[in-house]
Amino acid sequence: MTQQAVPARIGARQMLNKVPEVTIWFWVIKILCTTVGESFADWINMTLGVGLVDTAILFTVIFAAVLTVQMTLRQYVPIAYWLTVVVVSVTGTLYTDILTDQLGVPLWISTTVFSVLLAAVFGIWYARERTLSIHTIVTVPRESFYWLAVLVTFALGTAAGDWTLELTGWGPGKSVLLPLALIGIVTVVWRLGANEVLTFWLAYILTRPLGANIGDWLATPSSEKGLGLGTFVTSIIFLGAILATVIYLSISRADVIESEEARPTGRYARPGRERPLLGVLVAVAFSTIGLLAWANQQPHASALEAEGPAPSCSGATLNQQQATQHVASKFPASSVDNYRTIAKDTLQLVNSGDQSGAASRVTDLETAWDDDQDSLQPKDCQAWTYVDKQIDPVLSAVRAANPDKAEEQQALNALLTTLG
Repeated sequence: MTQQAVPARIGARQMLNKVPEVTIWFWVIKILCTTVGESFADWINMTLGVGLVDTAILFTVIFAAVLTVQMTLRQYVPIAYWLTVVVVSVTGTLYTDILTDQLGVPLWISTTVFSVLLAAVFGIWYARERTLSIHTIVTVPRESFYWLAVLVTFALGTAAGDWTLELTGWGPGKSVLLPLALIGIVTVVWRLGANEVLTFWLAYILTRPLGANIGDWLATPSSEKGLGLGTFVTSIIFLGAILATVIYLSISRADVIESEEARPTGRYARPGRERPLLGVLVAVAFSTIGLLAWANQQPHASALEAEGPAPSCSGATLNQQQATQHVASKFPASSVDNYRTIAKDTLQLVNSGDQSGAASRVTDLETAWDDDQDSLQPKDCQAWTYVDKQIDPVLSAVRAANPDKAEEQQALNALLTTLG
């Protein structure tokens, strides 16, 4: 997708265009970056046990650093530009996750707020510069508006994508199809002559849920209808693909806008068709809303429940002694024996100083517990919730970047006490 250019404002500091030409490579690497944003954030936050807020703070600092480097350049440099996109993809994802998981803001509110914020960014950008075309990012103000818009699109795409999963309950593989289909429709409408700036930014937003759903599909355990690669392996694969693509683009310069003046492209612009095709996009939007409303009415469980906190149960909370009794009487002995064995093995590895072995073994506990959730939770929801809240500290302590042996032992011993 390309866009018609508008001359830069007179008197602004002129640069070569700071963003790449919109070729197939642009969209390939954008989706790769988006997938990394989802899987890498999850890996650092949950697998390494850094925590959501600390991970967000870390990446905000990194984003400020790489953006400073990007803003000081006078032309598009593939490595600097795409590194900034990777970091902003992680950062935007984390901001939405904090609102949802940390502050409890409903996803429909997050989606609405980010939509309004993005509209405000575009409105101020256009009022000041008279263009939203990415082929005219030749001044510092325009580049500032551009990166602010990109950050908000990642946050919006995260909220909208998660809200879709919450409404529909679609699994990792099936959830890829909706954003993929919408991107295909936007592409066809663009080729027929729709407004190029509008279709570009629509596709840009939609690549966020597409890339995130691809990442979830690859990382989700096979027991939950994913490919079971895990967040770390998924991140490494896509970071490697991004690096290879960036090296190719650096050598071939296939996405560099050579002229100092923003190059007008607009190969498919047909002014007479813009309004009818805008109507088509509006119709597609209402059809999508109708599809989501229909899916929400069908019996399903939210696809996000498996990723988020355990659902609460009605009734009084169990104490330690009651939880131990309930586990022994309500849960299958074979399952409890399996959890106990894994926990003991993990504790032994921790005591012997084999941290990598402990981290590997505790993954068996996570997998076994998740696999048994559907059968155990209905037997005794309160006991299941009690144990689930004990397993989370075990996973965080053993997988921490700088493990505290005493904290690991305490978490494991507390779990073993409940397991009898």
